[in-house]
Amino acid sequence: MSAEEHKKPVFRELQADDNDPEITEISSLCFNCGKDGMTKLLLTKIPFYKEIILMSFECEHCGFKNNEVQSGDKIQEKGVLIQVSITSPIDLNRQVIKSDYATVKIPEIEFEVPPQSKRGEITNIEGVLSRCIAGLEQDQPVRKALDPESAEKIEAFIQVLIDTKKCEKPFTFIIDDPSGNSFVENLNAPHVDPALTITHFERNKEQNHLVGIYEEELKKIKEEEEEEETDAVTEKNVTPDTLADEVLHFGTNCPSCNAPCETNMKLTSIPFFKEVIIMATNCDACGHRTNEVKSGSGINEKGVKITLRVTDPIDLSRDVLKSETCSMSIPELDFEVGAGTLGGKFTTLEGLLVAMKDQLTGQNPLLCGDSATLTLKERMQEFNEKLDNIISGKTFGCRIILDDPAGNSYLQNVYAPEADPEMEIVYYERTFEHNEELGLNDMKLEDYEENE
Repeated sequence: MSAEEHKKPVFRELQADDNDPEITEISSLCFNCGKDGMTKLLLTKIPFYKEIILMSFECEHCGFKNNEVQSGDKIQEKGVLIQVSITSPIDLNRQVIKSDYATVKIPEIEFEVPPQSKRGEITNIEGVLSRCIAGLEQDQPVRKALDPESAEKIEAFIQVLIDTKKCEKPFTFIIDDPSGNSFVENLNAPHVDPALTITHFERNKEQNHLVGIYEEELKKIKEEEEEEETDAVTEKNVTPDTLADEVLHFGTNCPSCNAPCETNMKLTSIPFFKEVIIMATNCDACGHRTNEVKSGSGINEKGVKITLRVTDPIDLSRDVLKSETCSMSIPELDFEVGAGTLGGKFTTLEGLLVAMKDQLTGQNPLLCGDSATLTLKERMQEFNEKLDNIISGKTFGCRIILDDPAGNSYLQNVYAPEADPEMEIVYYERTFEHNEELGLNDMKLEDYEENE
C-alpha cells in the first residue's frame, strides 16, 4: 500500500453514483438456491452518528435479495440504556438506530428481542414492531399444521403486538445496548425530552464477551498503550520534572475517517484547580481536527455542580474545563446536554457554547436536514436565535450549569482568590446511579491482588 493510499479515509461520504469505485463486490453463496450471488459493500458515514457498512446481496439465479447495515464504528467505551415512554402515535415515528448487540424490550407485554437475533437496522419504533410481527407470522402456517397449540398462543401474542403498535395503551420501549451504538430520536430537540431517558453504563464481563472484547485482549491492549507512552517519554528523555514542558506524540486513528494520524499530548496546570492532559489530533486525510481534555488526577471524592449567572459579556471569556463526565444545562432555554456530548474540552465559555451549537445544528441532519419536520426546524431556528443572543452578549441573566459527578470540571473565578458573587459551586455526595455510570460500584478496593 502506497503512502497516498494509506492516508485515504476508510469511511467516506455517501455518493449517489452506483459505479463508485469505493463499492466492493464479493461473490458469495446464496442460501436460497445454493448458487453464487453477488454481495456489495459500501463503507460510509451517518453524519453526527457513526460509520456504517451497507451490505446488499442479490442472486441472479433465483432473484433472492437481502440488505442489512452493520456498525463499522468501534465499540464505545460504555454501553447505553435508552428508555422511551410511548403515549401517542407520534412517539411511534421516533427514528431508531439499533445495533446488532441491542436488546429490545417492552416490559408491559413481557416482550423481548434478544441481541444478535436481528441485524442492525435504521427504522422507527413502529418499524421495529412491524418487523417483529412479520417475523412471528412468517412460519405460522407450518406451526398450525404441526403444533396447533403453540400456533394459537403465538397468534394471540401477535394480536397483542398489533394492539401495541396501534398505541391503544401507553407502554415503555427499551433498548439495552452494551456496544453503545444505538440511538432513539428526541422529539423535543434541542430541548429536554421528558419521555426519553438515556443512561450510560460500564459493561460487565458477559457484555464484554458479547461485543467481542475479552479481558486478555484488553490487558494486552493496555500494556501496548503503556509501552508506547513509555517509549515516547524515553525517546525524549522526559522526566516528571520536565513533563509539563514537553509535547508528546503518538499514533492513532482519525475519529472521523479512521485513517492513521498523529495525536499531540501535553500536561498543563490550571490555576486554582489541578493538572489536566490536553490532547489534539489533526488528520491529513480528511482535515478533521479535534481536541480533548482529561483529568490528570482521577475521580474526586465528591461531585461538583457549578452555576454561573451571565451578567456581563466578559463572563463569556471565562476559562472553562468541561470533562467527559460533565453535563451542561441552560434552564432559561430548557436545554440540557448529557455527559458524553462534546467530550472533554478546555476552552472559554463562549467557545463551549459555539461548539455546542455547531454540533447541534451544523453536524446533525436529524435536527436540521431533510428528515427534520417543519415544526422541528422552526423550533431549532428559535433556539438558535436565543443561543446566538447569549453568545453575542445581547441576553443577560441566564444561568449556565455544569454538573460533574466525577468532580473534574472547572469554571474560572475572575475574582479569585475572593468568592465570585455570580458563581455558585456545590460539592455533593454521588448517588448509586452516579457511581454506576462511573464504574465505581463494581470496583474492588481491598485484597484485589489476590485474584491476579
